[in-house]
Amino acid sequence: MPAARPTTPLLTGLLAAAALLAGCAAAPSRPADAETTQRRAQARLALASAYFENGQAQTALEEVERALEADPRSAPALGLRGLAQASLGLDGPAQASFEQALALAPQDADLMHNFGWFLCQQRRWDESQAQLERALAQPGYRGRPRSLLALGVCQARAQRWDAAERPLAQVLELEPSNGAAALALAEVLLRRGDAEQARAQLQRARWSAAQADAPALWLAARIEHRLGRHEAVQSLGRELRQRYPQAPQTLALDQGRFDD
Repeated sequence: MPAARPTTPLLTGLLAAAALLAGCAAAPSRPADAETTQRRAQARLALASAYFENGQAQTALEEVERALEADPRSAPALGLRGLAQASLGLDGPAQASFEQALALAPQDADLMHNFGWFLCQQRRWDESQAQLERALAQPGYRGRPRSLLALGVCQARAQRWDAAERPLAQVLELEPSNGAAALALAEVLLRRGDAEQARAQLQRARWSAAQADAPALWLAARIEHRLGRHEAVQSLGRELRQRYPQAPQTLALDQGRFDD
């Protein structure tokens, strides 16, 4: 999740046609010139996407700006610019980029998803929910599990436990092996006070303490603590301390903050 970079979604959609050169005295562009410009824009955008997926947001932003110089009306490029700007903490420009992209491609569910996740990171819960639900309402949208997961995680962050449970359960109906959704649903069930169901959810997820990260180990320990299974808590605690001694979850364990 959810993040703050829920998972970095792959950009989809075709590039818009390259814009013609402006200028009263300029001769009309030849079709070959337009095709060359478009190919350059596509190449820049592909390079920018690769940099972004590799965690190099600043370089991605530089490349996507070059793509937009060639094709200013490329909705995918504007959307990627928004993602890169958000990763760099440029929240105002990022919102403007997402809005420009959606103005050009108002039915693009992937853009809606990315904008919705950005708004979730800003703790703008209602706006985030609206964007993610818009994405889910688009006919033929193939990213439904991803957007349902984002919606469930954002509702959980807003402590809307009942609202979070439904989309997370829907993810698991579509993708029973989705570990992120399984853990998020277990967290929601625990927060709602149903530790037995939370524990059952972890078991259905077939998670392994030996392979789990710190948040998953801490979640399991909190569930067992709520159920009064002290030996299980001690075992999970040893695993957490041994493998993640500096993790904030280990600090919470050492301080006994099981109900944070």
